[in-house]
Amino acid sequence: MIVDRQGRRFRNLRISLTAACNYACTYCVPDGKRLVAAQDELSAGAMVRGVAYLIEAAGIERLRITGGEPLVSPKLEPFLEGVSGLGLSDISLTSNGQLLSRKLPLLQVCGIRRLNISLDTLDPLAFRRLARGGDLATVLTGLEQARAAGFRIKLNMVPLRGQNLDQVLPLLEYCLERGFELRFIELMRMGHLAGSGVDFQRQFVGLRELQEIIGAAHPFVQAEAPVDATALRFEIPGRGHFGVIANESVPFCRTCSRLRLSSTGWLHGCLSSSNRHYVGDLLDKPRHQALPALQRLLVKALADKQEVAFSGGATVMKIIGG
Repeated sequence: MIVDRQGRRFRNLRISLTAACNYACTYCVPDGKRLVAAQDELSAGAMVRGVAYLIEAAGIERLRITGGEPLVSPKLEPFLEGVSGLGLSDISLTSNGQLLSRKLPLLQVCGIRRLNISLDTLDPLAFRRLARGGDLATVLTGLEQARAAGFRIKLNMVPLRGQNLDQVLPLLEYCLERGFELRFIELMRMGHLAGSGVDFQRQFVGLRELQEIIGAAHPFVQAEAPVDATALRFEIPGRGHFGVIANESVPFCRTCSRLRLSSTGWLHGCLSSSNRHYVGDLLDKPRHQALPALQRLLVKALADKQEVAFSGGATVMKIIGG
């Protein structure tokens, strides 16, 4: 097992099925252009082998499928069919929900039971302004269908000053009424925001302000969360839970167990590091050749992790997933 001096190891793999996305959210893409699949993206078969090798080489236990937007990828079905038989303790998927209705049968057949859906507002006009793509009503319909089918659902919201801060309470109420758990994600210093202090600070909304907004409407208490969780969890007694991924306010780097594999075959041990490690060429090699080389790269990827706090990174989040 590969462990660093802080006792951290890789338990959670987040794999970007594709860089393509049908949205161009303002906090992710600066120019409003939707991202497209890279010409050198891995095949579904190579990605399945990558997950299998990482289970053995790193001790990966849980998998999150991300993007881009994974539901737009033609690799989704063969990839799900492949990884569903690898013995992982949990497989979940992060999506913007635009194609959720039509993909629910596939997700059910392949054993997906947990969904994280990104939704920043319940206002249709604000939705179009923030996402620069898609249709709010279609997303909400997909969520209701997923709920009826028994999926466990979390919604992810990035609160932004001057854009959707007025949606904190409406989205929270929407989730509490349906048994969803809302996660507020503090804006991250990534991509075009990494070196833009003014833009970042102008939009940033932190943990304390969110607690004040919510506390004015709902009494809440802190709840338990796994030791390597990214989110601080809170309970509104008798109603439900919400969480805050407070990467700026309360850094969680000391307990991070996440590893990311991009759709083009690069391992990222830390979002706050510009280092990346190419494994695409290893995924066509037999196990006895691939595993020793992969383990050497995993040692380097684990060493990339920040010791205390996230400090920002130039990588575009949509390329390596959430």
